[in-house]
Amino acid sequence: MSEYSPRVLDAELDELVAALPAIAVEGPKGVGKSATLRRRAATEFRLDELEHRTLAEASPKTLLSAPPPVLIDEWQKVPQVWDAVRREIDEDPRTPNRYLLAGSATPQNAPMHSGAARIVTLRMRPMALSERGIEVPTVSMASLLTGERAPVAGTTTLNLAGYAREIVRSGFPGLRHYAARPLRAQLDGYLRQIVERDFPDEAHPVRRPDALYRWMAAYAAATGTTASLEKIRTAATSGEGDVPAKTTSMAYRAVLERLWIVDPVWGWLPSRNLLARLTQAPKHHMADPALAARLLGIDERALLHGKTATSPGDGDGMLFGRLFESLVTLSVRVYAQAAEAQVRHLRTKDGRQEVDVIVERGDHRVVGIEVKLGATVTDHDVRHLLWLRDTLPGDVLDLVVITTGTTAYRRKDGIAVVPASLLGP
Repeated sequence: MSEYSPRVLDAELDELVAALPAIAVEGPKGVGKSATLRRRAATEFRLDELEHRTLAEASPKTLLSAPPPVLIDEWQKVPQVWDAVRREIDEDPRTPNRYLLAGSATPQNAPMHSGAARIVTLRMRPMALSERGIEVPTVSMASLLTGERAPVAGTTTLNLAGYAREIVRSGFPGLRHYAARPLRAQLDGYLRQIVERDFPDEAHPVRRPDALYRWMAAYAAATGTTASLEKIRTAATSGEGDVPAKTTSMAYRAVLERLWIVDPVWGWLPSRNLLARLTQAPKHHMADPALAARLLGIDERALLHGKTATSPGDGDGMLFGRLFESLVTLSVRVYAQAAEAQVRHLRTKDGRQEVDVIVERGDHRVVGIEVKLGATVTDHDVRHLLWLRDTLPGDVLDLVVITTGTTAYRRKDGIAVVPASLLGP
């Protein structure tokens, strides 16, 4: 318990458990769900252990009658537990802080009932930059979302090498103390477990592990792009020209989504027409950019020396820049969730205007964010942000460029320039 690193999600949980009977936290294995919920539980059942799983299968109600709050870890191993919790809440909907569920996969056959108005679900991702203890944030996402455009300030000593290190070091708490070869071995083991254990657990045994590894590497190479799934499939060829069948590729993606390993950012348009927004291609990201880097065989040194990777979407591109964007996007998603906001990206249909990250409040007003792998910001770098403000002057709350620089400030045009390590919830 003394080694626990506080998470942004802690504040969300503190607020919700005081009022709600059941909270489910979902996310990939290793992000810290169990450690975070265990601190709040009086009783714990781990359904990845045979004894507890057998009990849950025989009598879910027995688990739920234990002293509350009851933590049911890896609940998806016995999906009927979800409905059992829902029924218990139906009988007593007013008593808060009774059930905590942690899940590292969405069951192939989802719970028979959604749990709406009964079980509130939160997403937990790998550690954001502010959670890693490398810097004290000075600029708040919640503040940016107020639209007050307050002054921004602060300095950091984190440099380009530091961001390269954070990309490959991973945001999985259990891996943070490893470095170099031990870290690479741990990441390889994580990926191997996905292929050898998690896919079979999802009723999808892998006949050709090499084909799945190639598909995941192709997806990793598409990080930060809107490459079509067909282009990713084509890029997953073997040295002999074998390409996964389309149905196989679709199955890979579906299972990896259920395991929370692929984490795309969906498109957004400057329009209140929600149907139009659905036409926008997602931008590809993995749960942790360290997984993408490992799949591509990229280490800190390779990033700093400008190694490129072929993107299935846009040809050769600087991989460091796209993985840095993925690291920033991961962090922004954590902060936005805490502020009850959604994260999207913007790319007009003709491709003339792009904004890396759009953070949208419930009233559809937004903060536009560009991500730049560099310390200086020019007028050219902010042209799409200015276009967004000119297009939707009443809906843009603030505009930000996130950099690898050392100082946070506002430009004369009002756009905030913020080093990635100085942004927090």
